[in-house]
Amino acid sequence: MSVRIGINPITWTNDDVPELGGDTPLEVCLAEAAEAGYAGIEMGGKFPREAARLRPLTERFGLALVSGWFDGRCAEREVAAEMEAVTPHLQLLKDMGCTHVVYADTSHGRHGAIWRPVSERPVLPEADWPDYGRRLTGLAERMADFGVRMAFHHHMGTIVETDAEVARLMRHTGEAVGLLYDTGHSAFSGGDPLAMLRANVARVVHVHCKDTRPGLVARARGSDMSFMAAVMDGIFTVPGDGTIDFPAILRVLHDAGYAGWLVVEAEQDPKKAHPLTYARMGFANLSRMAREAGFTVTG
Repeated sequence: MSVRIGINPITWTNDDVPELGGDTPLEVCLAEAAEAGYAGIEMGGKFPREAARLRPLTERFGLALVSGWFDGRCAEREVAAEMEAVTPHLQLLKDMGCTHVVYADTSHGRHGAIWRPVSERPVLPEADWPDYGRRLTGLAERMADFGVRMAFHHHMGTIVETDAEVARLMRHTGEAVGLLYDTGHSAFSGGDPLAMLRANVARVVHVHCKDTRPGLVARARGSDMSFMAAVMDGIFTVPGDGTIDFPAILRVLHDAGYAGWLVVEAEQDPKKAHPLTYARMGFANLSRMAREAGFTVTG
């Protein structure tokens, strides 16, 4: 099986916290991503939103556009309204040759939640899950018909955060709802990234690879930090620089026949973690471990 290795521009610049690399030009992100060896890059806030402007930029640096994040509201909106809201984003991704959209349901206030203690994030009531699953499945089916499939991103500070909530999501949704598996968000939520992957690998369509630094997950959870405070504290790093068992994770993905993108997405303070240094480290480590797991890494 073959995979491609991409990176998220959050290594250089954080859309939620502009003081983290906010003055770094997009061209620097693209040039250094290519220099570090990546085949593609996910979309960030500085990217043009028209394919006619974006394509020449990515082609100039020899990068594919991997995908792009969308702030979903499926727990708040009906399917037709949500599809109408996401369609311009899907069209851009489709025009750029992307096969999946990074869809995170940020209903009930994710952006406020990233600065609040992690214990205060929104929770979907148990009774709401069947209807939510039907709505999300309907949306994912419309996306598939459009030509860009859903990669649902479990994420800190959202209604689908924990390993148990991912399992509930998979149970209440149909096959059209693909899973974006994120190692770091599973670990930070108090879960077990390897066990969560084993339980849900058949639904994984996209992978975000972030590692966690020793002791910082326990510290963040024990002191009820906010998501962004933990990021600033250095909870995340690139694969192979922390405590997550990436060799085992990659073997599970390989044995399940995964063939897609592995994306380094390790948000850090760029003043503490030099972006090009960590981009190179992430690419070297992830490429090596992917090959050792049996994957062919293609450009």
